[in-house]
Amino acid sequence: MPSAASALWYVVPGHAELRSEPLAAPGDGHALVRSLFSLVSRGTERLVFTGQVPQSEWQRMRAPLQAGDFPFPVKYGYAAVGEVMEGPADIRGRHVFALHPHQDWFVAPLSWLTALPAGLPPRRAVLAANMETALNALWDGEALPGQRIVVVGAGIVGLLVAYLCARLPGADVTVADVLTQRKAHAEAFGARFCHPDALDDSADLVFHTSAHPSGLAAALLACAHEATIVEMSWYGEKQVAAALGGAFHVRRLRLISSQVGHVAPAVRARWSHGRRLAKALELLRDPALDRLLDQDIAFHDMPAACPALFAAQATGLTAVIGYSEAPKAG
Repeated sequence: MPSAASALWYVVPGHAELRSEPLAAPGDGHALVRSLFSLVSRGTERLVFTGQVPQSEWQRMRAPLQAGDFPFPVKYGYAAVGEVMEGPADIRGRHVFALHPHQDWFVAPLSWLTALPAGLPPRRAVLAANMETALNALWDGEALPGQRIVVVGAGIVGLLVAYLCARLPGADVTVADVLTQRKAHAEAFGARFCHPDALDDSADLVFHTSAHPSGLAAALLACAHEATIVEMSWYGEKQVAAALGGAFHVRRLRLISSQVGHVAPAVRARWSHGRRLAKALELLRDPALDRLLDQDIAFHDMPAACPALFAAQATGLTAVIGYSEAPKAG
């Protein structure tokens, strides 16, 4: 095994670097993993990279295997897929998903590793955390067959929500976004697409994922009488005005939050985090989901790529970090 690993650290606002750190041999209950791919969570990691995680959330925002502390320097990330190189015989050589930051080799507790189901390619498996978020949101919103469902925001999570909703029998699903290039993704998943300004007020259930105040306003306007809006966006330090005057109360609208840190209350008695993650991985078996992985970046190129990747005007969906032949940090 190598004696050191290379990891991506966000060190000051707008700057990242690769750092070398010692790599200990795995002890009992642990395994050594060689990273194959990891996913950049563009929305959340943009806030980390730019130093916009509010101090009140520094502890709650910690990733499970994060190193360092907010605001900086911090080693952050939660969507890694790799191959177990050392560990118990029943998992050695298996491809696993781990809630680990971006790092080429790492040692992790076995309890934090989930073996990929048969037929799931490692590159697509990096979507597991996002699929968990989408699945949890459907549970929070109590999505049902036959509903008129609107998703405002066609980012990676919004499109996964639309993908799941479109598979509910009889559901009528529309995705709304200002970026018309997202139309092909929505339609490929069985949903219609429109600009937010074109929405009417007929939705039974609305998911908001755009992380922009105008998106929340569009979500509220898209609601029919007694509809539910599931707010999935996280705004960091930004204060967001919501249009709770006008007809909000007389139409008896319900605005709720959804966040993946806790299993949705509707199913929590029977579903653990582990069971939910296993189901999310199963749901990723569909090759149609590969279209969401629209950018590949070599691990050693990440420090240089981060400013453009997290720029406010960046239009790509997400980025997959590849670890083959990545040189060690100095």
